[in-house]
Amino acid sequence: MKTWRDYVRRVVPYTPGEQPNQTGMIKLNTNENPYPPAPGVMAMAKQMDAERFRLYPDPTSSVLTGALADFYHVRQEQIFVGVGSDDVIAMAFQTFFNSERPILFPDITYSFYPVWADAFRIPYETRPLDDHFRIRREDYYGENGGIIFPNPNAPTSVYEDLDFIEDILKHNQDVLVIVDEAYIDFGGRSALELIDRYDNLLVVQTFSKSRSMAGMRIGFAMGNEELIKALNDFKYSFNSYTMDQTALALGAEAVKDRAYFEECVEKIKSTRGWVCKELKALGFEFNEPWANFVFAAHPLYPAKQLFEALREKKIYVRYFNMPRIDNYLRITIGTDAEMEALIQFLKGYIG
Repeated sequence: MKTWRDYVRRVVPYTPGEQPNQTGMIKLNTNENPYPPAPGVMAMAKQMDAERFRLYPDPTSSVLTGALADFYHVRQEQIFVGVGSDDVIAMAFQTFFNSERPILFPDITYSFYPVWADAFRIPYETRPLDDHFRIRREDYYGENGGIIFPNPNAPTSVYEDLDFIEDILKHNQDVLVIVDEAYIDFGGRSALELIDRYDNLLVVQTFSKSRSMAGMRIGFAMGNEELIKALNDFKYSFNSYTMDQTALALGAEAVKDRAYFEECVEKIKSTRGWVCKELKALGFEFNEPWANFVFAAHPLYPAKQLFEALREKKIYVRYFNMPRIDNYLRITIGTDAEMEALIQFLKGYIG
């Protein structure tokens, strides 16, 4: 006789980055922004009272979608918001990837994609990156049930230009193409420029990286109004209130302060440039990084050895014990002081 255990949907879960909490640590392992959110975010947080929490939030999330529409110069009907970009992409998987054909994504990419595909019973195939960790566009020309990839890619930090994105779209006009742009603010041009020309393009971004709000969990998608309506219809079919009052109000404040946003992004890019020069001088090898992290390997020192040595000194970076990338470290760009401490340790260890 079968029991409920026989009907459990079993998947291999996503493994998030380690979240240590130690005095004096340097945390460079989860691509968080080292700077605080915009000043208006904290000011709004102090204004919030019990009356706001007593009431349900606006199910249309209009205060946040309105702020995003103004910032990105699109119509409010072209924006969908969710509880982090993970939530947004998971909803997109369930809304649009429903054919019997496999969806496609790279073999080295954000490791949540296969988890969602397995959880939602979506067939998928991976396409190997080339030896330089680049996507081969011709691998995405065949029949499929949809396409998703990050740009810049994670964990490689490699960026593909808009001509590449448009070529993928032209060869896949009958399926949805999701461009996951969690790191686009740190380099390159957003595929947002293409959404009015391709009704099958969904661009997904997040507040977790460039807007310093990983703890608030806010993500959003931009695309054709019909795509956004389909996503909202799916959301409303099981939960009308996915965004809470705090996230809506504080997220809107973060978007309004363009100057602060740009200042923080430029600081991270400047620090990244310095870190790349120092790592190269130490013998590290890596592609030009376009995100807020560097994906680097050393020809003489195994990544796992470096990872463990850094960890002993409370400097946390990300190590992936996975095929093809098990000799690489993903190093988030922190403050100047944090990166100087990292480099000084590596100079002593390697030099």
